[in-house]
Amino acid sequence: MLTKRIIPCLDCDLQVPEGRVVKGVEFKEIKYAGNPVDLATRYYEEGADEIVVLDITASHERRATMSEVIDRLTENVFMPICVGGGIRKVDDYIKMLRAGADKCSINTAAIKNPQLLTEASKVVGSQAVVIGIDAKRRYIDNPDEEPDKNVIYTNKGYCWFDCSIYGGREFTGIDAIDWALKCQELGAGEILLTSMDGDGTQEGYDIALNKAINDAVDIPVIASGGVGEPKDILEVFEKTDVSAALAASIFHFNQYSIGEVKNYLKENNVPVRL
Repeated sequence: MLTKRIIPCLDCDLQVPEGRVVKGVEFKEIKYAGNPVDLATRYYEEGADEIVVLDITASHERRATMSEVIDRLTENVFMPICVGGGIRKVDDYIKMLRAGADKCSINTAAIKNPQLLTEASKVVGSQAVVIGIDAKRRYIDNPDEEPDKNVIYTNKGYCWFDCSIYGGREFTGIDAIDWALKCQELGAGEILLTSMDGDGTQEGYDIALNKAINDAVDIPVIASGGVGEPKDILEVFEKTDVSAALAASIFHFNQYSIGEVKNYLKENNVPVRL
C-alpha cells in the first residue's frame, strides 16, 4: 500500500527581498507566518514528505516566480519541492527545476493556455507538471439550473465548483471536474486541489470536492484548504482516495508538528512514512 504524503505549504510573496510566508482566510486577510527558508528547513527536519512553495502574487503582479528564494531554500532541504506562481512558459519550468524544484504547479497560465501542460510534459515529464485548481462552491437550487456543469449534492445543498485564477482574484466559470479531466488528458501528472471555501478556516477539507475530483481522474490528487487539526487529515484520507494532504496554518503557527500528525495517522491505520 502506498503511503499517504503530508505536505506543508508555504504561501509566499515578495513584500521583503528574501520573501515571506503568509497565510490568509479564503485567500484574504493575509498575515505574516515566517521566513520561507527557515520554515522549509524546519519541516524537512520534522519529516515532511514534500513541500509546496506558492508565490501567491506572481501571477497577479505579472512577474516571474521567486527563483532566488527557491535557490536558497534548496541548499539545506533535501526532499521533493513543488513550486507554483508566475510560471507561464516551458522555460519557466526549466528555470525552476534548475533552481532545485522537482515539480512546478500552474493554474492561471494553464487556463489561459491549456497546451502549456502538453508542451511542458513533453520537455520535463508529466511527473513535474502539477495543475493547481483553486475551486469555489457555487450553490444552486436545482441541478437543472446548470445543465453544463457537474452538479453534486453536498451537506449544504446542490453545487458545482468554479475555477479561479490570479490567486483567487478572478473566476472563470469553468467547472473544476471537467477541467481536472482535461488537464489529465493534456499531460498533467498531479493535481493540487484547493478549496477556496475552506482555505485558512481550519474547519476541515471540502470532502465533496476532493472526492469528486479524485474519483474523476487517475492521477494523484493533493487535498488542500481547511485543516484545523489532525482529525481533518484523517477524515480526508478515510473518506476519499487522495494521495496527499497539504496544510499550512497548523504547522506555521506551531499547533502541531509533522511528527505529531504522522503518529496520529499511523495510530489510526493510515500508512505514512515515519
